[in-house]
Amino acid sequence: MPLFEIETSAHIMVAWTESREDAEALTQETFPDEEILRIGRRPRDAWVISKRLLGLTGPASPSEMARDCLAKSHGNKIEAIHLYMVGMGVSEDEAQRAIETNMSLGW
Repeated sequence: MPLFEIETSAHIMVAWTESREDAEALTQETFPDEEILRIGRRPRDAWVISKRLLGLTGPASPSEMARDCLAKSHGNKIEAIHLYMVGMGVSEDEAQRAIETNMSLGW
C-alpha cells in the first residue's frame, strides 16, 4: 500500500492508503476544516525525520516537562509551547523545539 504525505494548513500527516483520492478523503475526514496544501506519494515505505534538521544534536531523549505540557494541552501544539515557555522560563524558539522534538519522538 502506498505511503502518502499530506500537508494541510495546520498539519503534516503520513498515511498508508490505496490511492491519492483515499489519502485526500482521509484528510478531509480527519481535519475537515483545514485546506489541503499538498499530497505527495513517498518514494519508499518509510517516513524519515532528520534529527539534524530538527536541531537535535547528540542522543535525543523525551522531556517529561514537554510531554506533560502536551498532555495538559490535549496535544494542542501552540498551547503546549506556551505552557512549556511559562513552566521552564525559556524563549518561544526553545519551547517550540522541545515540544516538536517530543512530538517527533512519538508523544
